[in-house]
Amino acid sequence: MAQVCRTLLTLDAPNVRNLKEGINFTKSPDGQCFIIYKHQDTIKACRNQCKHQGGRFIKDIEDMDGRTVRCTKHYWKLNVATMQYVNPPDSFLQDELEVMQSEDGGLKLLELDPQDPWNTDPRPAQELQSGEITLTYITHACMELKAGGKSMMFDPWLTGPAFARGWWLLHEPPKGAMEKLCQADLIYISHMHSDHLSFPTLQLLSEKRPDIPIYVGDTSRPVFWYLNRSGVNLTNINVVPFGVWQNVDEHLRFMILMDGVHPEMDTCLIVEYKGHMILNTVDCTRPNNGHLPRNVDVMMSDFAGGASGFPMTFQKGKYTESWKAAYIKAERKKLLNYKAQLVDSLQPKVYCPFAGYFIEAHPADRYIKDINIKNSPAELNALIKERCPDIITWTPLPGSTLDLAKALTHHKDAITEPPSGTQVFKDRWDFDVYVDELSAAISSEIFEHKSWIQFYYNWAGFQDYNLVIRMIETDDDFQPLDGGYDYLVDFLDLSFPSTRPQRDHAYLEIQNRVGVMRHVVLNGLLWDDLYIGFNNRISRDPDIYHHRFWKHFQSELPLSAPDWDSFLRKFSAPRSTETHLILWHFRSVTSYFRLKLHSLLRRVFRYFW
Repeated sequence: MAQVCRTLLTLDAPNVRNLKEGINFTKSPDGQCFIIYKHQDTIKACRNQCKHQGGRFIKDIEDMDGRTVRCTKHYWKLNVATMQYVNPPDSFLQDELEVMQSEDGGLKLLELDPQDPWNTDPRPAQELQSGEITLTYITHACMELKAGGKSMMFDPWLTGPAFARGWWLLHEPPKGAMEKLCQADLIYISHMHSDHLSFPTLQLLSEKRPDIPIYVGDTSRPVFWYLNRSGVNLTNINVVPFGVWQNVDEHLRFMILMDGVHPEMDTCLIVEYKGHMILNTVDCTRPNNGHLPRNVDVMMSDFAGGASGFPMTFQKGKYTESWKAAYIKAERKKLLNYKAQLVDSLQPKVYCPFAGYFIEAHPADRYIKDINIKNSPAELNALIKERCPDIITWTPLPGSTLDLAKALTHHKDAITEPPSGTQVFKDRWDFDVYVDELSAAISSEIFEHKSWIQFYYNWAGFQDYNLVIRMIETDDDFQPLDGGYDYLVDFLDLSFPSTRPQRDHAYLEIQNRVGVMRHVVLNGLLWDDLYIGFNNRISRDPDIYHHRFWKHFQSELPLSAPDWDSFLRKFSAPRSTETHLILWHFRSVTSYFRLKLHSLLRRVFRYFW
């Protein structure tokens, strides 16, 4: 049976506002009982059912801080602020429900069903021989798993940038990495973000082996939604249901699980070979809604942080350099402690931090590179060792290999490092190849007509929301562009005023690199290339996050591109093919070199003055 995400309880905005600080007992229309704990802006929830023998909880009369409930059967006590049982101590953690809050102030309580699907058809662990299961780190989130006679690759990003031009590989892929990818028996791709779904990498793969089996989860936004427009020819994409074992051979199987926070796009993975489990949580914020197998043989997860435009790309108001630095430092520490706590709670035999090895390498992003300090994998592993000395930690380098059989027996050669002299860090990235490809969109004919703005946002389909945005096209250094567009969009009625409306409204001002913005518009891409790729600068009034707006433009835009052909047919008779090509080439060259010259002059000016 496929795993699904079920809504257990829905509260409208008035009922949410009526929740008191502390503990709230409530029932669903079908009689299910829940506990909702509220503390300021934080809301947690669980079923009103004791893990011991299923008793109901009531208010604990001895509770002085409004956090503890008591079971009516055997007087077990639960702290609902932490979801830990405090009597008896060190016993259970209560299963927490996912709380999804809506823009209108309502909320839903969600639960994955079943919670632990890996227990379906359990298999006992068999003895392994040396070399029978190996993991080889390639780059970023890409690992090669060999199990028996099969080879499986995770999230191959071996070349090119991610998020338009914002992320570049930190590590140099080991020699032969592309050949390993082409020879793999199957590939798992966790989600659609371009540091995991790398079309430059898949383009090279498709030229050699277009029919390689690729597996993805059945997310509501398909992982390969852009495939047919990408120019990449892959013919064996397999979309599989969540929480169902996929058998590769008699010993090897895998299961894809959804993320509790972003079930529309994020997934994680369990691979099992002869009863030995490997857990790869990738980028999931709350993998499988927090329900994960304990004591797996290997656990891998992200660790670095810094994978967002916030707060680095924000400006004005409180967003001073000192505020950003303090915030980033605090968030790094919180992430480090959370990952260490998660590893401590799951007690894997081996832990490996990965999926965080990227760098803002382009010279125009030097500011982001300097301020966006990330966690060190060695620092996280040291923290885990301090808490859990029996867990083997692995800080991978490109080409290093873990032999699981040796690791389980604590053999000194369980980890093989790459040969001496191997290049670990990249020192060149071919920036111009990829930036020029983005910049080609600048001269597209659609941008000759200002009505492209209305056509695009009508296609995007976001409205009935009291938000006004100002979009400003800029050069690489976020300076307004001569001849660039500067316009307002009012999403309350999807109008395009010349000045801000007089009514009270939320306001965003977004400066976008013209090449990236026009590439996104022209191809109907998600705005992750702008926001996560550090390709814009944002100010907002008031200083609040507009979840509905960003979710729409980052994950809910139409699957089909804007019909720019029909848009252009509204205008003058089409030029001859020869004339069109000449004009297109002229516009492309002049626009590109004007941008290059403007950016170069600014850098020269800053250097000398």
